[in-house]
Amino acid sequence: MKTTVEIPDALFKEVKKYASTHGLTFRQVLETSLRSTLDEKNSGKKPFKLRDGSFKGTGMTPGLDWPAIRKLIYEGRGG
Repeated sequence: MKTTVEIPDALFKEVKKYASTHGLTFRQVLETSLRSTLDEKNSGKKPFKLRDGSFKGTGMTPGLDWPAIRKLIYEGRGG
C-alpha cells in the first residue's frame, strides 16, 4: 500500500543517512521502525529495569566475612 507521510526534514535526512550507512532503503528503515513500535506497544510489558540496590557505606563491618555471615544466617536453624 502506498501512502504519504509528512516528517520533519531533519528526521528525513537522518533516516536517509542511517539507511545508506547500513545498506538499507528508506522504506526498510521505516517499516522496521513501525513494526518495532507496534511490537513494543502490543507486548503489554515494560522493559526490564534493574533497581539500583546500592547504598552508601564503607564496606563490610570489620571482623565480619562471608563465612561468618553465613554462620549467623543459619544460626538456630538446625544443622
